[in-house]
Amino acid sequence: MKIKKTDVVIVGGGPNGVTLANYLGMYNIKTVLLEASAEILPFPRAVGMDDEALRVLQGVGLAEVAVKDMIANVPLRYYNARGVCFAEVKPKAAQYGWPMRNMFMQQLLEVTLRDGLSRFDSVELSLGHTMTSITEGSDNVLLTVTDPSGEEYQLEAGYVIGADGGRSEIRKQTNIGFSGLTHPAKWVVVDAANDTLDAPFTALHGDPVRPFVCIYLPYQHRRWEFMLFSHEKEEDICQEDVIRGLIRRHIGDKVDKLDIVRIRAYTHNSRVADTFVKGRVLLCGDAAHITPPWAGQGLNSGIRDVVNIGWKVAAVVKGLASPKILQTYDDERRGHATDLVGLADNMGAILGMTNPIMAGIRDWMFKATDSVDSLREHLVEFKFKPKAHIVKGIVCHESEEVYEDTLVGKLFIQPDVETADGKKEKLDTVLGDWFSILGYRVNPTEYMSEENLAFWNKMQTQYIQANPSRSGLSHDQRLEASGCVSVEDIDNNLSDWFGQARDKIVIIRPDRFVAGLTSPKRLNEVLDELRTKLTAE
Repeated sequence: MKIKKTDVVIVGGGPNGVTLANYLGMYNIKTVLLEASAEILPFPRAVGMDDEALRVLQGVGLAEVAVKDMIANVPLRYYNARGVCFAEVKPKAAQYGWPMRNMFMQQLLEVTLRDGLSRFDSVELSLGHTMTSITEGSDNVLLTVTDPSGEEYQLEAGYVIGADGGRSEIRKQTNIGFSGLTHPAKWVVVDAANDTLDAPFTALHGDPVRPFVCIYLPYQHRRWEFMLFSHEKEEDICQEDVIRGLIRRHIGDKVDKLDIVRIRAYTHNSRVADTFVKGRVLLCGDAAHITPPWAGQGLNSGIRDVVNIGWKVAAVVKGLASPKILQTYDDERRGHATDLVGLADNMGAILGMTNPIMAGIRDWMFKATDSVDSLREHLVEFKFKPKAHIVKGIVCHESEEVYEDTLVGKLFIQPDVETADGKKEKLDTVLGDWFSILGYRVNPTEYMSEENLAFWNKMQTQYIQANPSRSGLSHDQRLEASGCVSVEDIDNNLSDWFGQARDKIVIIRPDRFVAGLTSPKRLNEVLDELRTKLTAE
């Protein structure tokens, strides 16, 4: 049987797998991406992307292209049993450089992501290729693959990433458990085109007669989701005339103009893999954690997996870091992914109440919270979404007891900055593709030991000094720092962040999480600890 060798194999060519392939391509890692389907499915599946996920796409130069097919800042409204909006999520903050709620259609995003792969000679997209078996050795992983003609061949790789969905063959064949539950109530998902309804928002209707969801999408598309009751048969409800009747109840004769693209019943699952890493095999996206759709975090959570995996696998393959850092992917991601599954479960329980009395109590409680400014802000700004916080992994905390208000282990902000030539840029563009060390009004290289400079230069680290806006002698005579990039903090966002941090230097990982925060005096101590975490065998 023919054997083909590569550094990394990704199994599954959905948004998570293709985004990861773009990252590995950016890092020039020899990668094969296997996808069983020959074509992109022509209808929406995932429909919401948050600011963190867009920032990940920015990292591989695809966010600006992707947002051309997105609607930004789409509100999320909650309606009570009487059809009255009792809460609205309408976040305007953009601390990570992008809007917090963006509506899109997955098939269009997948085209953008796949087109991005054409930039990289090191990445091979194999469509219509199905993995049939996986065997892990001491220094490689061997996959048996069937190509579109039915011929078998083998792929030998250093590492394999399973991005092959909730029914992941990678997860099953490596005997990784998938703990959780299957929800008893099914939901019917209806995708419709030629939509003219004047409702530019996502609406979650807690109607005990039949809970439903109405989602505003680009290009005159809309998604409807209706709960199925236990006494109803899926095949009876999933008829177009029945579906049109359900929609008619809410929009009247406008339903007659709709083109029904797809009708499908879904069973919702809440499950998390018992581990995300087993030897040389890693799981991401739905293969690692699957969630009901109510928090809109299924795809977004998978994209967070991708950016955590990408730089670590690349660093290991390039010999820049120890293979042991791959275990930190499980340490850093599984807890947050589990929290998001829990959020979706809670939101689904609130939405799906069919007992009128319980629904009434729910509505009364939300009405009461609306009179409390702090709670209203909590809802409006989507602050109830759990934030990722890396407690254990490639981070340097000041003490063993990690406090919630610490900035280490959290995503760094992404304000706009102005470069030395006067160009306005998003900060990540300046940070580069690997680690970065940023000092506020401080040149970090002046405080680094020769040993640390040698190591972090080898890691292709970017050094930056951020200065207050207009702190030079003139627009053409800006402050400069030897051996690092100088930028100006044009909106004072960095000033505010460092004021909260009460330190002058931040070490930022390739996935934009804060790896360390320190004073110039302690910089080498923190860098030594991070270097040990990256290289310890």
